[in-house]
Amino acid sequence: MPALFYALVPLLIWSALRFGPLGVSTSIIIIAFLSIWGSVHGRGPFIGATPLQQVLSLQLFLFCAAIPFMVLAALAAEHQQSSQALRESEERFRLIANKAPVMIWMSDINKRFTFLNKTWLAFTGRSMEEQLGHEWTTDIHQGDLAPYLESYSTAFDAREEFSIDYRFRRFDGDYRWVVDTGVPRFEPNGAFCGYIGTCMDVTDRKLCESALQDFNGQLIMAQERERANIARELHDDLSQRMARLLIRLERCLRSAEGTSPQFHNQLASTTEMASDISATLRDLSHLLHPDTLAALGLETSVAALCREFSEQHHISIQFVGNKVPKDSPQNVNLCLFRVVQEALQNVAKHSGAQEARVTLSGNGQQVELSIEDSGRGFDPTSSQTTKTLGLVSMRERVRLVDGHISIQSQPSGGTRIEVRIPHRSCPRAIA
Repeated sequence: MPALFYALVPLLIWSALRFGPLGVSTSIIIIAFLSIWGSVHGRGPFIGATPLQQVLSLQLFLFCAAIPFMVLAALAAEHQQSSQALRESEERFRLIANKAPVMIWMSDINKRFTFLNKTWLAFTGRSMEEQLGHEWTTDIHQGDLAPYLESYSTAFDAREEFSIDYRFRRFDGDYRWVVDTGVPRFEPNGAFCGYIGTCMDVTDRKLCESALQDFNGQLIMAQERERANIARELHDDLSQRMARLLIRLERCLRSAEGTSPQFHNQLASTTEMASDISATLRDLSHLLHPDTLAALGLETSVAALCREFSEQHHISIQFVGNKVPKDSPQNVNLCLFRVVQEALQNVAKHSGAQEARVTLSGNGQQVELSIEDSGRGFDPTSSQTTKTLGLVSMRERVRLVDGHISIQSQPSGGTRIEVRIPHRSCPRAIA
């Protein structure tokens, strides 16, 4: 084919990319008109030996030129429409994001921030250019920066959703608590393209939660003080009076040796009843405020509690102590004692188990406690159980000594409660 044919290719490419199918069809018409005019006047690349050869050459050229360039024009038009739709979608997103009342961010596949909405910029008081990439992290509180970066990188590498709390500096220099939530973004073909997330100021909620926790702690401390007062009243007053009454009844019983059998039996029954009441008062006083904690230590007191509870409720309770520290703070000892007490009460009232196991140990760094049973269990995530007073009390007591508690249970699968408290934890007294 003569080189003149190739001179028309740039024109057709330009027409296809610039005007689409209409441009290609118009160009083909113009080329066909000029080619026909040239052939008629004996000029151009389509001059052949016979008129039939000229027509065939022209038809073959137009056919081979029109089809590929029309396809190219259609693809170009489709790409242009997709690009236009994408631009319009991005404009709508930016418009919505900038009107949103929460801070919105976007990052690329390299974990660098590429977009921050106007709410974010207003919160920080800095421009977009000053915060893109990783520059925005300079506003995170130094105490929260390392945990945030670790959690963000871990979730990012795993392509998982995440939610992180940290303190974020506002434009006035005040640090506010925010909840940062991010989700991965994917292209229609499944390719990962970064993250999008929101930040919400939750400082007021944090303050309310802190105030509520402090209030709960004060209630527990007040409860322990009241228990101690009641225990002292029972021990120093009622128990002593019952002891004197029991002594007098025993004297009367010895003096009634020669009386009628009926009177003697009634007096003996009354003496036995008074003895039972005296023992109940003594046990109640001990449960309200276990004085043995200070005198005998945590391990001995918990072992005695398990033994007494087993005898009272006819439940087999196995206690295992291993390297329990002798010098734990009194508030830690009382916390663990109360958790065991509450957990065993739940075993007797709700689990239906006939046996349980209490394990108390230490490793130099922390004190560990576990209570497990094979009873009917429950769903620890349901709202009905999470608000149970006993579970709330256990969680608050452990929180007051900077400990951690986990409750593992499932219907018909038993229950396991694990508590870990730092060995030297002594944030505040609770008794």
